[in-house]
Amino acid sequence: MQKRRLGSYLKLMVLMGAIVCGGAGTAFAETSNSSNYQVTESQFSSGSTLKSCSGQYCAQASIGDMAGGRSKSASNSAAFGPVVDGEPLLEVIVGAGESNLGVLSTEKTSTKTMTVQVRNYLSDGYMLQIVGDPPKYDGHTLKTPKTPTAATPGVEQFAINAAPNTAPQVGLGPIQIPSSQTSFGVIEEAYRTPNLFKYVSGDVVARSLSESGQTNYTISMIVNVSSSTPAGHYTGDFSAVVIPIF
Repeated sequence: MQKRRLGSYLKLMVLMGAIVCGGAGTAFAETSNSSNYQVTESQFSSGSTLKSCSGQYCAQASIGDMAGGRSKSASNSAAFGPVVDGEPLLEVIVGAGESNLGVLSTEKTSTKTMTVQVRNYLSDGYMLQIVGDPPKYDGHTLKTPKTPTAATPGVEQFAINAAPNTAPQVGLGPIQIPSSQTSFGVIEEAYRTPNLFKYVSGDVVARSLSESGQTNYTISMIVNVSSSTPAGHYTGDFSAVVIPIF
């Protein structure tokens, strides 16, 4: 098999958002734009905890590197706070940062994982979306399968799932904390089958249909290149957006 070395810097700048809205179904976060940057309307920072409230709802957001029930890095940490009786609450912690996948090859699938922890109280549930453009370089964007597809070295692919995979060996299923009796987050069918991946920006990847204790999600990303993929440094920025349902 022909081996093609492709310099790739896949930057995962995770912008975590807790968007206050009502209703159900597919929902997309509002965005703000400039000539060279777009940000999902969200709360985000580099490790601090932010909290905002409307008349009936509060959203608390934190960013850090996940470690068990707490998220922390060398200089920052984040953890879920106490639940206040009678006060609706949505809390999210995203394992944020940049990831350099190194030199890609047609002979091997490259992988990256991103962690998202969610807990909600006194709402009808939430939806978790992954939003962002596939990695691109100099006008070329990596191809994305729109239906669940196996990772195939030598075939250009960028895709995700939230399952425990063996080909390639990456990812975990959702972890319910403290148990499945109190935490109810589930993965959408299109993203929960091991070894099958897809990517559509704005897709709902996971949800809960009731208030729920903490669910830890592992989002696995795969990258494959072909012999015709232009060489270059490919970058992609992605947001984890969590939307409450009432």
